[in-house]
Amino acid sequence: MDDVWDLIIVGGGPAGSAAALRAKRLRPDARVLLLDKADFPRDKACGDGIAAHGRDELALLGVPDLIDDHRPARHLEVISPGGARVHATVARPNYVVPRMVFDARLVEAARERGVVVRRHNVRALHVQGDRVVLDGTPAADGPRPADDTPAARDGRGSPGLGDGFSGLAARVVIGADGANSVVRRLAGLPPSPERHTAIAVRGYADVPADDDVQFIAMQRDGWPAYAWSFPVGDGTANVGFGMLLPRLRATGLPGRQVLHGRLAELLPHLPARDLRAHHLPLSPGRPRPGAGRVLLAGDAAGLINPLTGEGIYYALLSGRLAGEAAVTAPGDPLRAYRRGLRAALGRHLRTTDLLSRAAQSPGFIDAAIATAARRREVFDLLVDVGLGAGTVPLPLAYAVARRWLSGALTNAR
Repeated sequence: MDDVWDLIIVGGGPAGSAAALRAKRLRPDARVLLLDKADFPRDKACGDGIAAHGRDELALLGVPDLIDDHRPARHLEVISPGGARVHATVARPNYVVPRMVFDARLVEAARERGVVVRRHNVRALHVQGDRVVLDGTPAADGPRPADDTPAARDGRGSPGLGDGFSGLAARVVIGADGANSVVRRLAGLPPSPERHTAIAVRGYADVPADDDVQFIAMQRDGWPAYAWSFPVGDGTANVGFGMLLPRLRATGLPGRQVLHGRLAELLPHLPARDLRAHHLPLSPGRPRPGAGRVLLAGDAAGLINPLTGEGIYYALLSGRLAGEAAVTAPGDPLRAYRRGLRAALGRHLRTTDLLSRAAQSPGFIDAAIATAARRREVFDLLVDVGLGAGTVPLPLAYAVARRWLSGALTNAR
């Protein structure tokens, strides 16, 4: 069929653009279509932090200098729920680039490499043999739609695909359409459970132009919960506050009141503007990355670090791996994608899952931050686990656990 794309990607954020860039880098002749419901540039509620690991991914995607014009943030300061503090220079600098800028640059880079970019809001998904059809109408004797909404029944695509269908067809579809992924729902995959979902509010505030310290202030009330200030480098900082959704609901108060109020309480010197809330589907340790010829990447796959809420590195990495699987193993892309994710993130995701369980005790985080303040290798490890794909060696885990238990025994006396 002449109108079948090799790959259709739904969502033009970091995961979707990474998938498109990787697919075209590996197979320049591949027909790749990138769909998004918005035009770019567009804002996206996010912490805007791009760790050094994210820059590594940009290099693998062929755009190593994408954010070189932004000033790096070379220092990190963290205050634990109990008041332990660490302030140090990171081994490799991080960057803070507003998503309005970052996402638009990635989409443009994909377009320059031959990816077709269109504004389109996906409403239906059908699987027919060796292809996936988006927004198509099946023939009377064709397969049943994956979704029984009016849009799925009526169809809203372009004619001419044959076999009783209209719409957009591809050999592989990647859903990179965020926390509330339509592709995930249409593929029959469940959303992130509430216990693994966080909610955050993000805004911007004025800071000194030379501020280069990424600051995190944790809060014991409603723990896990923390506020952040990440300087962009232009006299503004991305500021916000986040907590687990069940903890927010347990307050019995309006979400806006809690999120805005705690942000102001923890960062009283940084009055925020342009506040927007967003959900974060935290990784449960073993994400479900798709079904058949439909792959999920980034937030759509629940790939957000449960310790820090970091998601851009996971998005770039998973998008790259999904795009690679789509064009190198189109007959069974999910198997190839799972294999790639397992190799790149398997041990790390199990580590963050275990640590997030331990971190339900604020005393554990107090011990970790206090240890990091005394031992440089622990500080570097925490950064690598929280912002990259690091794991925890047993000796260091033992050192933190020993301090944690010592503090617990002292408090019990």
